[in-house]
Amino acid sequence: MTRILKIALGVMTAIGGFVDVGNLVTSGITGARFGMSLTWAIVIGTIGMTLYGEMAGRVSAVARRPVFHIVRERLGVRTALANLAAFMLLSLAAEIGGVALVLELVTGFNYLVWVPLIGAAVWLVVWRLPFGVMENLFGLLGLCLLVFVVALFVLPTDWGMLWHGATHPSVPPQEGHPVYLFYAVSLFGACLMPYQVVFFSSGGREEHWTSRNLGEMRTNAIVGFPLGALLSVAIMAAAAVVLQPSGIDVNHLGQVALPVAQALGPVGLVLALIGFAAAMFAAGTECALSIGYSAAQFFGWGWGKDRQPRDAPQFHVICLAAVIAATAFILTSIDPVTVTIVSVVLGAAAVPLTYFPVLVVANDHDYMGRHVNRRWLNAVATTFLALMVVTSIVTIPLILFTKAGK
Repeated sequence: MTRILKIALGVMTAIGGFVDVGNLVTSGITGARFGMSLTWAIVIGTIGMTLYGEMAGRVSAVARRPVFHIVRERLGVRTALANLAAFMLLSLAAEIGGVALVLELVTGFNYLVWVPLIGAAVWLVVWRLPFGVMENLFGLLGLCLLVFVVALFVLPTDWGMLWHGATHPSVPPQEGHPVYLFYAVSLFGACLMPYQVVFFSSGGREEHWTSRNLGEMRTNAIVGFPLGALLSVAIMAAAAVVLQPSGIDVNHLGQVALPVAQALGPVGLVLALIGFAAAMFAAGTECALSIGYSAAQFFGWGWGKDRQPRDAPQFHVICLAAVIAATAFILTSIDPVTVTIVSVVLGAAAVPLTYFPVLVVANDHDYMGRHVNRRWLNAVATTFLALMVVTSIVTIPLILFTKAGK
């Protein structure tokens, strides 16, 4: 019974933690502008995240080392250094800015007032809160986003129209193909943000996974990530039902919550804002930890969230420096929504640098023994890797040509 409850809690945590500011903003924007015609991008991105998340978790459990540590050992310094350089602070900055926008909606005070406080809170959680408590607390609070699913049943939703839009994707007359592709890349990148696989793998070591935990790990990945993606689809659908017919573009996080407010009133709005804040704060802590994990594992330093600063000083300093840098970036008053869009698209560009080493290590018999990838999994994973490479190549031209989706 204890094992079943632990698996169930892990699945719920994965659901609540999958949706970050990138999913929230891009799902809201695309639902308002394109209806359901970009659902396919979420589906493809989620399949890729599930495949590579399972591989990363399996490597962590069987080899009893996080993926990045093995990348440094197995593939050499140059590959690891290139991978490390791919981790940008934009994602962390976007999450901090997103939580600040939620507090602006609640209090009426400018979001910049909240940014330093949120940055300090992220650091305190990274420094002091036990790993299991952090993961479960914010993951479960993020489940408040299920209010979007409830809203769809309360609103006058034309389910046939939503299904047709999802299964017959098309570019609206007022939108060009380059902008459509830009947002497809945005949704794809939001599902495959590089920090997620680092956090999932390193978190497995924080929780002392072994080969005995493979069933639990696979359940978390194979069930949790897709159910989390359903929340993204629900947000997109709510925007398609309420915002698209009214011609409302999403330029602020508060507009993403408008369908819930219309359907369920103040109570629904409060639940949506709690879900927003919890999901983005959780993602912020994951970003900060992932930067610390990757740096410490690359340089061979001691690391671990539950290790005291005196036992892993470099790890804690890197996490703190990342939070300070991200906070300072948002304090320049650059629009957090713009930061979010750019961060998820550039995250898509960095994806091959992160996921290719995962595929290599998952096929290494020296580390994995009988738990190496099966042939069918390699075929599917290689196909996804090729798609990631193509996405990486077109990302920068799309940003420049569309002026970041304008």
